[in-house]
Amino acid sequence: MSAQKVLLHVCCAPDATVPWADLPGEGYEVVPYWYGNNIHPAAEEKRRRDTLAALSLRMGGSVLWEEYVPETWLEAASRLANEPEGGARCALCFRLQLEAAARRASAMKIPLLCTTLTISPHKNAELINSIGAECASQYGVAWLARVFRKENGFVRSVALSKEYGLYRQSYCGCLYSMTRGGNNHGTAARGEASPVAP
Repeated sequence: MSAQKVLLHVCCAPDATVPWADLPGEGYEVVPYWYGNNIHPAAEEKRRRDTLAALSLRMGGSVLWEEYVPETWLEAASRLANEPEGGARCALCFRLQLEAAARRASAMKIPLLCTTLTISPHKNAELINSIGAECASQYGVAWLARVFRKENGFVRSVALSKEYGLYRQSYCGCLYSMTRGGNNHGTAARGEASPVAP
């Protein structure tokens, strides 16, 4: 019996290390997908994209790339510019990323959708899985709910990133997290964890 394909939305290469390695063990064929419109500036998006390309060579997979059009993300998020990190703007960002991923999965007739976002101890995995399920349903694909930070997933991702020599960013990615010093990812870059609700 052939493995069932799952489109794996990748928020960054370090966070993809564990999901990309573990899902095949569950019987899935991973199709990694990159959406970078939320990442600023363009040089940072390119660095993260290049890091994912390097990981794909190691993992033996081929990434589905979206064109980088940050203006679309900025237009959608600008009305929430004053929101604190982890608030409504972050929920909108999750939705924009996962809607794009669900749309791509549907277009390519990939039946399942999942995300690496839940490996971070700085993000609300329950919210991410809820938004993911809504987006998947909207486009007629099934949502594969996972909390990849469980069973030391985050710690493993940090170790694998070091082993593979992957660039680990110091901020979540968006213009607001960059300019305000807010980060859903900053301590993760140093291998530290400050857990939030599952």
